[in-house]
Parts: sequence; structure tokens; C-alpha cells
Amino acid sequence: MNTMLNRIGPFVHTVGRALSLVWQSSPSLASASVVVRVIQGLLPLVALYLTKLLIDAVTEGLKAPWDDASLTHILTILAGMAGVAAISAALTAVAGLILKIQSDAVTDHMYAVIQAKSVEVDLEYYENARYQDTLHLAQQEAPYRPTAILNALLQMGQHAISLLAMAVLLWWMHWGVIPILILTAIPYFFAKLRKSSQLYVWERERAPLDRKAWYVNMLLTQAGAAKEVRLFDLGRRLQQWFADARLVLRQERIALERRWVFSGFVAQIVGVAGVFGVCSVLVVRTIDGLLTIGDLVICLQAVQRASGFLEGLGQSVASLYESNLFLNTLDEFLGLQSRLRASTCPRVFPRPITEGIVFERVSFQYPHEERVAIRDFTFSIKPGEHVAFVGANGAGKTTLVKLLCRLYDPSSGRVTIDGTDLRDYPVAEVRGAVSGIFQDFVKFQLSAKDNIALGVRASAVDSFAIVQAARQAGIHEAIERLPDGYESLLGKLFDGGHELSIGEWQKVALARAILRDSQILILDEPTSAMDAKAEAELFERFHELAQGRTAILISHRLSTVKMADRIFVVDQGQIVEQGTHDELMAQQGLYNNLFLTQAQHYQ
Repeated sequence: MNTMLNRIGPFVHTVGRALSLVWQSSPSLASASVVVRVIQGLLPLVALYLTKLLIDAVTEGLKAPWDDASLTHILTILAGMAGVAAISAALTAVAGLILKIQSDAVTDHMYAVIQAKSVEVDLEYYENARYQDTLHLAQQEAPYRPTAILNALLQMGQHAISLLAMAVLLWWMHWGVIPILILTAIPYFFAKLRKSSQLYVWERERAPLDRKAWYVNMLLTQAGAAKEVRLFDLGRRLQQWFADARLVLRQERIALERRWVFSGFVAQIVGVAGVFGVCSVLVVRTIDGLLTIGDLVICLQAVQRASGFLEGLGQSVASLYESNLFLNTLDEFLGLQSRLRASTCPRVFPRPITEGIVFERVSFQYPHEERVAIRDFTFSIKPGEHVAFVGANGAGKTTLVKLLCRLYDPSSGRVTIDGTDLRDYPVAEVRGAVSGIFQDFVKFQLSAKDNIALGVRASAVDSFAIVQAARQAGIHEAIERLPDGYESLLGKLFDGGHELSIGEWQKVALARAILRDSQILILDEPTSAMDAKAEAELFERFHELAQGRTAILISHRLSTVKMADRIFVVDQGQIVEQGTHDELMAQQGLYNNLFLTQAQHYQ
């Protein structure tokens, strides 16, 4: 019992959070729902009272000769009952319409809340399995949980009002009826709360397995893995993995349901005993002449309805308590705080950059990893300088880009622009000064024009600027050949889309990066998917593309970086060499060895 009582606090918090979310989604709809439900909650009392009047009138009429006044009185009562029924039907229709509209509004609001937080959180969280579990639970519940919360709140309010109305009537009949009904309803109420609590714990514990099942299902049903699934005949193996995971989840859920059925049955038996005990007392009081037939009928109906309202109230409360799974997870998700330090006195980001970029003994280790990604990075880049970072995969080249974009902060050391630590600038201004293409660029399933226009924040982008960026990236001719030119939908996710080659997609991403008016341009393996001719053409225009910007080129193909003003060689998380191509070749070091090793394959 103490354990159950200790859950009252979380339950009250759940109700408060649910009311807040519903109100935020649409205050006007929430107000309308409350008004309708209050009226619906009071109508049963009116109906019962009219029923009592009708029975008493008919009973009196049987004792004496009928006259016009008696008939008129009875017809008036019947008309009132018909009016109550009509109002109840109308309110049910209105309530259903409001609920549908409000459910959609609440769901859309919750999607907006989750999406806003998903964009806000640090990149680090997306590389954390525990965060992925939390996000999975929040996203999984979002489509239906707000509606369930809304339904439970409205039903709870309506049942509470109706129950209060019945309580007033039953108290007038006999004060002892109410305590008996409440006491016999308590076991059912706590059984429901216990079920909700156990379900909450089970779903939290099984989130990783459930997410694994969804991941395997994604491999089987989405385009990303379709080629490998067919080439390596992975269908049956993946289906078996999915079936095994779902079998474990299903068996555990069935075991829980069996326990809940037994405890719920016992609780309902107690409630039924209480109802029939009260009814027996009322019958005895009627026989003793303390109640009229009309009083008995209305009391019996009131007891049955009060019992139903108590059961419904328990269901609503349990549903809200069960929603802790969503609301607690949502609170946990929304409570995630950025680990990027915010300056108490932010500096204005320089426009233009006059002194350059400096990495001062920068080291970085990804959270939850033992390996140090980069160690003691010390270098500087002058404004407008075009530099390249080369080295083997995993050497730490992309990590330094993440630090420069403030997707992470250094574990030690600092990154400065014009002598000021990046952490002293607003994050949005730092990222607004950077543009680029990542190695794992996104293929947005949008029109060609919108794909490129995503590079700028403005909602309306000059068409000429879009075409110019496409020309510079070498994708203009390919887009012009599409049926609707720049209005053509790219990708095959939606009907009417046109798929591009991976190299063409990369050029679209490059055009998106070029279009952005940024001071720093980062190209992370910008030609990894391009053919040799397109690659050569791009690098012939590299200085033109990066004109007026500080440019950082990352590549492990050394033939593509010869034209850079300076080249940094990265090995096992450290900068081991730097200089121009000719200077590095003359040093006879790692760069020379890597260059000659790659070059021999072309001889």
C-alpha cells in the first residue's frame, strides 16, 4: 500500500504535465472540451431525476383517476427526458468532433516539441546508444500517446463530474452508500495502477531489444539496404532475427497480461459484491416504507452508474499513470542539456575574419570511447588560405572539422578565430560562418532547386544564385536534362522522382555548400563518388570555388590536394608533417611514401 501511495506524487505530476501539453496545443479547443464534458457529466443526474419524477407521477396516477393535468404532467416529463436525450446525442457528436481536432492538434504539437529538441541536442547524443533508446521511446509513443492522454483527461473529468452528481443524490438517500462504493472500488483502482507501473518498467527495460527489432525491420523494408539484402540473400536471416526479438517481447508481455487478468478479476469481484450489498440495503429500506418506488429505481440506477463511473475513473487514472512511460521519457528527453559551454558574455563573431583560425594543443576523445581521436593538434590557417588535411581513414581528419563547426568542444586545448575561443562566440554564429560538404552527405528527397537552396537560411533564394552554384559544382547540365529542370523531384522515395548517380548527388551537395555565403568552406572527401574526369574538373576550379573564403579540404587521395596552399599530414590523431606539396615530397617522409604508393597504381 505504501508503494502505491508513493506513486501519488508522480501521478499528480503526470496529470499536470498532460494538462500543460493539451493546453499549449490549443487553448480554445481545451476550453471547449471542458465546457462540453462538464455538461455531459451533469446530464446523467438530470436524466435520473426526470426518471424519478416519471415513476412517481405514474405511481400516483395509478392510485387515482386520470385527468388532463396528470397526463399533461407526465407528457411534460417525457418531453424533458427526450430533450435531455437529444442534448446528450448532440453533445456526444460535438465532443467527438472536438476530440478529433484536438487529438490532431496535440499530436502535431508533440511532434514539434520532439523535433525541436532533436535539432537542439548535441551531435554527441546521436552517437550514444542510451540517447537513441530515449529518442526511440519518445518517437514511438508520439503518434498515439497524446491522444490517449487527452482521452483519459476528458473521460476522467466527465466521470468525476458525473460521480459527484451521483454522490449528492446517494448522500441524500443514505450517507453510508458512498463510503461502501468507494472502499469496494479501491482494489480495482490499485490493480490498475500496479499494472501501469509494471508496464512502464518493462517497456523501459526492453527498449533496446525493441529498437533492435525495428532496426532489423528497417533493413528488410527500406531502400538503404535493399541491394545487400538481395545480393547476400539476407532476407531469411534478418526475418529470423526480427522474429526472435519479437518472440521474446511477446512472451514476456503475455506473462504480464496473465498476472494482470487474475488481479483485475479479484478486484472486480470485490466491486460487484459492494454494489449488490448496497442494492440489498436499498430494497430493504423500500420495503420498510422509507423509500418510494421512484426513489428505489433512481437509487438503484444511481448506484449502478456510480459504480460504472468509479470504474471509468479508475481506468482514466490508470491510463494517465501509464502515460508516465511517455511523459517521463519525454521529460528525460526534453531535459537533455547541451554539453557545449555557453559563454556568459558572448562575443560578436568577426565579419570578416582578419587573423585566422588557430588550433592550440587541441585533443579530443569521443564520449564513451577509449581511443583519443586527435592529440595535441597545433596549427593555424590564415584568412583566405586554402589548406588540405590528408591521411588514412580514422586518422582524425573529420574530427577536427566537427570541432571547428562546434559540433563538439575539445577535451583539452582550444580553437580560436581571430584570437577568441570558439566557446566565447554564440554557437549559431560559428556555424553560420561555416559551409561545406561532409563525406556522409544527405540525399534530400526534394526538388533540385530546394536541394541546393537548403544551403541558405532565407526562405526565398534567387534562382540565378542557385543555377550559378550548380554550374560551379558541375551539376547544372544534369539537372537541365531532367523533365522539369530545377523543379524536378530528386530521389525515388516519392512518386515522380528521378534518381541521380551517387556522383551527381555529391555534386548537388557541393552546390548546396557553395551557395551558402560563408567565410569558411569545408570539403570533406568532396569527390569520393565522382568519376576521374569530374574530379579533375572540380579541383582545377578549386581556388575559384573557394575564392574569398578560408577553405579546408579533407582527403585521403593525395592527387587531389597538390594545389592547396598548405598540406597537413595526419597520422594516428596527430599532425606529423605540414608544408606545400613540393616541400613535403622533398622531406621524404610519410606524405612522400603515401603519394608514391598511390601513384604507382596509376603507372
